Parts: sequence; C-alpha cells; structure tokens
Amino acid sequence: MREVKMAAAAAIAADEAERARGRRAALSFAAIAVVLGLPLWWRTTETYRAALPYGEIDGLGQLPFQLTVPVAVVFAPGSVPGDLPRPLPFKDVQEMELSVNLRTTVTSRYEVIYRSTTAQEEAALGAATAREADAALHPLEDSSLGSLTMYVVPETSSLLPQGISVYVGKHRSALVRAGGGLATLRARLQQLTHVMSFTASSITAALTDRVPDGQLGPDARRHLKSSLGYEITFSLLNPDPKSHAVEWDIEEAVSRYVQPVLDKLNLVANFSVDSQILYYAVLGVTPRFDKESSSFLLSAHSLPHVINPVEARLGSSAASLYPVLNFLLYVPERSHSPLYIQDKDGAPVSTNAFHSPRWGGIMVYNVEAPASPQASLPLRVDVDMVRVMEVFLAQLRLLFGLSREELPPEFLLERPGNEGLADWELDRLLWAHTVENIATVSTTLTSLAQLLDKIGNIVIKDDVASEVYRAVASAQSAMAELAAGHLHSAFQASKEAVTSSERAFFDPSLLHLLYFPDDQKFAIYIPLFLPMAVPILLSLAKIVRETRQHKKEPTKVD
Repeated sequence: MREVKMAAAAAIAADEAERARGRRAALSFAAIAVVLGLPLWWRTTETYRAALPYGEIDGLGQLPFQLTVPVAVVFAPGSVPGDLPRPLPFKDVQEMELSVNLRTTVTSRYEVIYRSTTAQEEAALGAATAREADAALHPLEDSSLGSLTMYVVPETSSLLPQGISVYVGKHRSALVRAGGGLATLRARLQQLTHVMSFTASSITAALTDRVPDGQLGPDARRHLKSSLGYEITFSLLNPDPKSHAVEWDIEEAVSRYVQPVLDKLNLVANFSVDSQILYYAVLGVTPRFDKESSSFLLSAHSLPHVINPVEARLGSSAASLYPVLNFLLYVPERSHSPLYIQDKDGAPVSTNAFHSPRWGGIMVYNVEAPASPQASLPLRVDVDMVRVMEVFLAQLRLLFGLSREELPPEFLLERPGNEGLADWELDRLLWAHTVENIATVSTTLTSLAQLLDKIGNIVIKDDVASEVYRAVASAQSAMAELAAGHLHSAFQASKEAVTSSERAFFDPSLLHLLYFPDDQKFAIYIPLFLPMAVPILLSLAKIVRETRQHKKEPTKVD
C-alpha cells in the first residue's frame, strides 16, 4: 500500500514537473516573440525616413530679401555740387523697403561711393561723343555684375547732346549732366538705378507666387519664368508648297543674329536652338477679306485662336524638359495673300507679327504677286532674314521682360548693338531671376515637406535628404550673397538650390512605397504570424487558468 502511494506521489510530481516545463517553454516562446520577434519585424518592415530640416525649410519663406547694389558716383572737374555734406570721397547708404506680403519683405540697399575722377577717367571723359566716352570708360569701371558707375559731367559739357541730361551706355555706366544741387542729382541717380538694376514691379513679378492677385500688374505673368534651360525653335510654315517654294537661310541667320544674344544670356540659362519647315500647316483661322485694300485681315481678337492649331503641328514641347520658345514665320497661301494683322484699334501692325506671353511669336511674311499671271509655279521665295530676325529678337526680349520702359525725354539709351542686350540689362535679368529662383526653391521644398509630413509611408532616402539640405544651404547662401551685393555668386547659388530642390522633389524613390499603406502591410503579415501566435496565446491562456485554479484550491495540511 505504501509503495502504491509512493508511486502515485511520484507520478503526480512528474506530471507537475512536466506542466512546469511546459509553462516555462510557453513563457519562453512568448518572451522571445514579444522581446525579439515583434521589434525585429517592425524594424525590418518600417519605412526608412531620413531626417529633414523642416524648421529651416519653413524659415526660407520668412527670410527678408535684401538686394544690395554697389553704386559709384564719380565727379568730373567742375561738376561737384556745392552742397555736398562732406568732402570727397565719402560713402552713403540709401534703403527702400517693399512689402510683398505679411511674411516677405524686400529691402533695396544702395551703397553709394562719391569720389572724384582719376586721371585716366578724366582723359576718357574728354572724348568727342558719349558713345566714345562709354567705350573708353568700360575698361576702367567696376565690371562686377550688379555694380553701377555714374559719371557726373559739368553742366556745360558738350559730351552729351543738346537737351539730354542722362546717357545710359551699353555697359554698367551712365553719364549724368550736373545741374542743381545734391537733391536734384540724387533724384536722377534714383531714376538711373531703377532703370539699370531693378524696380519694385520687376521684383514683384519675380515673386508672383507670394503676391496677392490684386497687387500684380498687368505684365507680371507675361514674362518667362526662370528656368535652368530654354529651347528655341524656329519654324517656317508653308501651307501652299505648290505655289511657293520658300527658301530661308536659318542657319546663317541664327549664327549671325541670334547666337550673340544667346552667348550673352548663357550666364542666365542653357539654350538650344533648332529649326523646322512644316508644309500644309495652316493657321486654323479664316482671315477676313477687305475689299478696300484688296487684302486679307486677321483681327486682334482672332489671334489667340491661331496658336492652338499650329502648336499641334510643332511637336517641339512634347519631349522637352525645359520651356520651349516658338518663333513661327508664316507664308500665307496664294488664296489668302496678302495677309495683314490688325491691332485692337483696327490699325495694321507695322511688323505684321504678334507674340504670345511665355510661348513665342508669329510673323506673317507676304509674298509679292508675280508680275505675269502666267508665271510658272511654284514661285521661288527668298526670305529676307534681316527683317525677320529683327522681329524675332524683339519678341525674344519681350519674352524675357527686357522691354525698355518709357523714360523722360532727357534720357538717352545707347542701343546694345549686335549683342542684343546691354550689360546692365543682363544684370536686371539676373536680379529678377535670382529672387525668383530663391522663391521657387522655398515653394518646392515647402510642398515636399508638407507631402512627406502628410503621407508617413513615403521613403526618404539619405541622398534625397542630402539634396534637401544642399538646396536649403544654397538658398541661404544666395540670400547672403544678395545682401552682400555679390550678384554673380548669388545667382549661381540660387541655380544650385533650384537644381537640388528639383532633384529631391522628383526623386523616383519617393514613390516606391506610396501605394503600400499600413493596412496592406498587416493584411500580408497576419496570415504569416497568426498560425505561429495561436499556440502561444492558447498556452498563455492555459497557464493563466491553471494559476487561478491553483490559488482557489485549499492548502492541504498533514
């Protein structure tokens, strides 16, 4: 009997030991799954997101613009006003503030140095004409981008033509006739700086994304937006090749007239030029026949309807990464010749051409009717490329916002010559594009930050984060260079900022997990982990039940 009891007790002890071993195994599996399995699974399946400078990105939109223009006012002998505050040389600073919106302010700062002419400058000012003086002074003046030099000549000087008080040269200098006191001189200098550097309207146009619509001028959105490159396409449209065999020497014309302008603008952006000839390409608008003039007319209100049908035939912007500027030379068919363009008042346009903002321009080239009705067809037409390129270059200047504003009659502006634009006009373009580039970078990075903050499962790789950091640093550097008056360095930094911000924004890795949200993640992994988790959970539940039963059972006392 005693042996039976001992055997039963041993069996009970062995069973209890087995249960204890099962409980320890279940607890071990559960601990491993919770402590190691879940963190490892979560870590290996989480979306990698590198840190971004969200605070600095938000701060870019609040940084104030300070545009510093170095100005040298040089007095020739006999031109020094009598009411100067102190003897030459001395420095003066003038500031003007422009409020764009509640978060953006633009301060124009003119650091003016007043001094006398050197011996070389005095000799150059002894030239016979203002044009010769401008050419002689060019090697002597400060040639850095954005700087201006104003030479004040005596009131009786014959250097300036009669009735002219201000002469603006091709470079970065101007001649000002002395007259009146310092207040009169400063008023003229202020007009000159607005002409040769930037104005409130040009800076506001560069910040169109931040300016309320009610404060924008009519021409604010007519100019081309800043870009790293532009593609220029010259197209000859011959809708009636059976009647007209049109020949144009576009290669020679581009090399002679367009390329010097593009060489000057090469600092602003990269340019590529191509040409094409399109046959049987019509305008898509039927012109009206005028009996009095025996000609066909295109009214101003019908011109917008001309572009869309023609653009479908061009095909140049379909595969382009950069804005495309289209310049079209249209030779009307014989049945609609001659064809003339009218303005809003019904008067004929002298150039017989029109331009569309941010798109390009179209010129109608009429062919003289043959002297004999029995002339053989097709008629050979040799295009006068000088006349055509004069129109296209004028339209190119309009597209870039380089149209010369109305000036007082006592101002004389020197023609830029074969280069197409003066040095100060290039500076004017750089001021606007630098400000626009910084604003574009701020908008791009802010949009990217908002997108990444809203969608948490987008991957942010280290190279994307480095591009964002580089864009922020370059934009801040551009702002600092603008404040220091270094226009060239500021523009280059703004271009680097635009490049980096676009690389970050359009990086294809941002889309890898965009369509793989968390609910799909759990839908995929639950069928994998649930069969493994069920036995563990049942074992834990059994352990809990047994523990509770063990606490309720009375303790046996021998």
